[in-house]
Amino acid sequence: MKDLGTPASFLTLPKGVPVYSSDGEELGKVEYVLSAPNVDIFDGIVLDTSVLPGGHRFVDAPEVAEIYEGGVVLTIDAAAARNLPEPGANPGSIEVGPGDMVGGERHSKLRRAWDLISGKG
Repeated sequence: MKDLGTPASFLTLPKGVPVYSSDGEELGKVEYVLSAPNVDIFDGIVLDTSVLPGGHRFVDAPEVAEIYEGGVVLTIDAAAARNLPEPGANPGSIEVGPGDMVGGERHSKLRRAWDLISGKG
């Protein structure tokens, strides 16, 4: 593996940077970083393993060992990297509705207001 430069942050990781396995094999290039930078949360990266469409793989944050200005090194070897999953929908999103509120007087008033707004009341 070539010299990857100085350590860097997920906040500065650009598209196209090479991604390496722990045993030094180049696996692909960073396609995009999954993060919530406003709250300093790094979720992982999606890497493109092919020059053709359809080669995207998801690398979870714990599988990212080091980020440098010139590359990313994973905690897993090349054999394990072949089993990385395709990226999917974000399972961490939730929806909250008026039925999820805790009971009480305020709850009753807000429930009636919600019913009027939504056309149920």
